[in-house]
Amino acid sequence: MNLDTVQGVLCMNKPTEFTSFDVIGKLRGILHMRRLGHTGTLDPMATGVLPVLVGKATRACDILPDQTKSYRAALQFGWETDTEDVWGIRTAAYPEMHVTKEMLDEVIPRFLGEIQQIPPMYSAVKLNGQPLYKLAREGVTVERKARPIEILDIRYGGSPVENEYVLTVRCSKGTYIRTLLEDIAAAMGQKGTMSALRRTTAGVYTEADAHTLEEIQAAKDAGPEA
Repeated sequence: MNLDTVQGVLCMNKPTEFTSFDVIGKLRGILHMRRLGHTGTLDPMATGVLPVLVGKATRACDILPDQTKSYRAALQFGWETDTEDVWGIRTAAYPEMHVTKEMLDEVIPRFLGEIQQIPPMYSAVKLNGQPLYKLAREGVTVERKARPIEILDIRYGGSPVENEYVLTVRCSKGTYIRTLLEDIAAAMGQKGTMSALRRTTAGVYTEADAHTLEEIQAAKDAGPEA
């Protein structure tokens, strides 16, 4: 892999605890290039496929032909947090709550197709030029308008522990998976939060296409002959 003249899309495997911009920052240091961008933010604790646009390809961010994404997510019932995932502050717990796969199977079809979704407060959606997450960190909650999204597929992917269920989701750009999971729990009359998230595809790119930062550094170090 010759990285000295890279132009186009570099598919990355985003590690946990990195923001999408952290990955961009690391790549700028490795590639010695400033013109880098990504095609969709992943939360810091999420992992998986992150296509990075390199060089002149950064102009194509909003015109890529396929912007659907797929995820593998875990929904844990019995508690809530301020961020709608387990990395936030726990705001309520329901130790007596018990959920079955049959209950989950009953409500999932309601979320297929074109639906409206209210973005979470902990998001990069802007209100009067300010990201909502900055307001959320100050303890401020504001009314948000629902936005149209499309859920193309949701499938049951197992239950690793009691009251935790894995779902695979294929959806349109702009879908907040943690909000989707919380809404699914609410439709069941339950409380739940996202406990894990991995993006498995982004457009035409899959996990098989994704490189780690360490792999990119090694290819750079190996030079043009690699």
